[in-house]
Amino acid sequence: MTLFVHLTAEKNIRSVRRAGIRARSHGRDGLRGLFCLPILPSYQLTHQWVRELKRGGRRTLTAVDFRVPDDEPVLVGHYGREHELLPSAEAAALIAGCDDARGYEVFVPRAIGAKEIHRVRAVNQVTGWRYMPKAHGRRPCPCPVCLVPGEYGADKIRRADRAAKAARGSVSPEWTDED
Repeated sequence: MTLFVHLTAEKNIRSVRRAGIRARSHGRDGLRGLFCLPILPSYQLTHQWVRELKRGGRRTLTAVDFRVPDDEPVLVGHYGREHELLPSAEAAALIAGCDDARGYEVFVPRAIGAKEIHRVRAVNQVTGWRYMPKAHGRRPCPCPVCLVPGEYGADKIRRADRAAKAARGSVSPEWTDED
């Protein structure tokens, strides 16, 4: 049995303990299931999605560890690329064997029953990457798709981008998103 971890909002824990994890997420090809990662020796890699999921407005995330039979098919891959269908044990081995496993995810195309849950535990809320793996040191994209208006620090990033473009002469400093 392969051990996986699913991150969910703390407010969902009572329901998870009672009825398991519902298949609420939409995967590729219209499948419904849930996203998770195998428990790896590295705490940082196992819980890499915490900071990115918190950007979506969740306050406190909690880890739910559960077991899946080794031969059960799951989808595995990097979040920005095509996923492949593998047995859960092979999917865990694929992620564990990567030189850089940041950005990988496993999609289990079904709900997880309450009896399959191994334990529920607190997780460090500042673990993982934001925006994308390897984003540290790169300037954020100021477009309204990547940087949603009203997001923390968005106005400062857009002003800095406008000033840089004005210094290069490509845009006037009075330019705004409404133009």
